[in-house]
Amino acid sequence: MKEVLMPIAYPTKGSVGNTGLWRTLKPVINYEKCTKCFICWMYCPEAAILAEDKPVILYDFCKGCGICANECPVKAINMIKEV
Repeated sequence: MKEVLMPIAYPTKGSVGNTGLWRTLKPVINYEKCTKCFICWMYCPEAAILAEDKPVILYDFCKGCGICANECPVKAINMIKEV
């Protein structure tokens, strides 16, 4: 079976600055509960989660949509109010 490479989109700075400036809720990962399944990374529509040794959220680009928290199978991501 031949390996198929998928293109990956990376977040970039928009013409008016970072895209996460108007967020009202932000995702916070509880790494004690996180199983490093990277489902949050796969579902993030803004590519604002890095898949390193653990998922890392890039808050400059995260819009606070909550899809990552909704898709996390162990509920390791909580949406908290932005201050």
